[in-house]
Amino acid sequence: MPEQPDKAFYVTTPIYYVTAPPSIGNAYTTVAADVLARWHRQRGEDVVFLTGTDEHGQKVLEAAEQNGVSPMEWADKLVETEWEPVLAVIDASNDDFIRTTEPRHTERVREFWQAVYDRGDVYEGTYEGPYCIACEEFKLPAELIDGDGGDKLCPIHERGVETLSEANYFFALSRYADRLLELYESQPAFVQPESARNEVISFVRQGLQDLSISRSTFDWGVPVPWDDKHVFYVWIDALLNYTTAAGFGTDPESFARIWPADVQLVGKDILRFHAVIWPAMLMAAGVDVPRRVFAHGWLQVGGQKMSKSKVTAIHPSEVVDTFGSDAYRYYFMKTIAFGSDGSFSWEHMSAVYTSELANGLGNLTSRVTAMVGKYFDGRLPTGKSSGEAERQLADALSTAAKRAEEAVDRVAIHEAVTAVAEFVSRVNGYVTEQQPWKVATDESPEGRARLGAILYAAAESLRAVAVLHCAVMPKTAAALWEALGAQSLGALSDQRLQDVGRWGQLPPGVALTKGPALFPRLVDDHS
Repeated sequence: MPEQPDKAFYVTTPIYYVTAPPSIGNAYTTVAADVLARWHRQRGEDVVFLTGTDEHGQKVLEAAEQNGVSPMEWADKLVETEWEPVLAVIDASNDDFIRTTEPRHTERVREFWQAVYDRGDVYEGTYEGPYCIACEEFKLPAELIDGDGGDKLCPIHERGVETLSEANYFFALSRYADRLLELYESQPAFVQPESARNEVISFVRQGLQDLSISRSTFDWGVPVPWDDKHVFYVWIDALLNYTTAAGFGTDPESFARIWPADVQLVGKDILRFHAVIWPAMLMAAGVDVPRRVFAHGWLQVGGQKMSKSKVTAIHPSEVVDTFGSDAYRYYFMKTIAFGSDGSFSWEHMSAVYTSELANGLGNLTSRVTAMVGKYFDGRLPTGKSSGEAERQLADALSTAAKRAEEAVDRVAIHEAVTAVAEFVSRVNGYVTEQQPWKVATDESPEGRARLGAILYAAAESLRAVAVLHCAVMPKTAAALWEALGAQSLGALSDQRLQDVGRWGQLPPGVALTKGPALFPRLVDDHS
């Protein structure tokens, strides 16, 4: 597909149910989207990063009733006290936050489905079958698992399902099976990773059933425009948030700039909604499908999938309060292969924090700034006496930058962070091997020049690290930029990733300062 000249890079998270506070599982997706957004901004691109909340449906209605308030009051409370504040906790730089109860969304949902109805892809019928309230999804009988008492359970939530029978409107999803298979074939990157793509193709090849798109047994939802006795089934309303936030139906210029989405991040448990139902809906309305739907794995705690209904749910602030937001972001983006299941433990995070951040990047920064302060009165020396070791370091930077860029384009975020982390280790090894503290004992002009070359190379490497780590650890990168006196090059946000590997950008003579430790010693390691 040819690139639109003014097309923004559009990245989305799934919108989150307002049934409970956020967990580190929710924040995992949001941080990943934020890293992609910040990375593309660092390339100088126009970026739109969307997140938000899903506020309709039976599950939200039940949560509100259990708390003795209306669904709208419940949604307002959760958004204002939990879902919006957590974005600041994890340093999310979202450009928009959409709520599915907003008029900009609900009115466009009605218009979208009225158009599909008018085209003849919606009809009235009766649905009877198992329904999981936790998933807000009708299940196929073959998908259910056996419980201890012989009851049939949802395979995702391991809780009982209800048998529902009600008059609904249906979307003729089965008509789109061939077009979907053609989409997966012609655009292999549409569903990723490969395991997710294979799962979706297999599911569609087995044949698609038409989809119930309305509910008539409760009224907490977007009213169906041609029949006000029905409200839209929550997913049918919620999926459209990605287009309504982009200006669908209200701002054609904005919609043309933003849509289609470049990367839509989802958990693998909602893959079918996003890779089967969602593109079929868009096809039915004559709207372009997104470019990529990427399904990441589940987060586990103690071997169990993260769940709000179990004690495995951990609030992001619990972790950030101990380790800081940058270490939080680094840990989850580096240690879990994006697209695979991963696990969290306090002990592992503490070990990574100590070895890679405190003793790695933090200690390197302290050593370099302290030695420039001690041996050159805090002013960066020249690198004129550079030799083979410095050329190898410059080559290593170029390689790391290319690896990171290529990995981000594949949404292999863990590989990008690892490439930068390995370069940091390389710089630490370089300083240890060159032993500048020993070279400093040689006060000859040659000795001084060699010492200057070593410290310049180390500082110049850190300049690049600040730019490369900016998307993952924005606060640390900003502190490092300041410690290096790199403001002389302009704002960190103005540094381009395309130029990061060009060696020799940090000007000799700038003032380096040894500030507070980038990663302080842990007070409570939860071990």
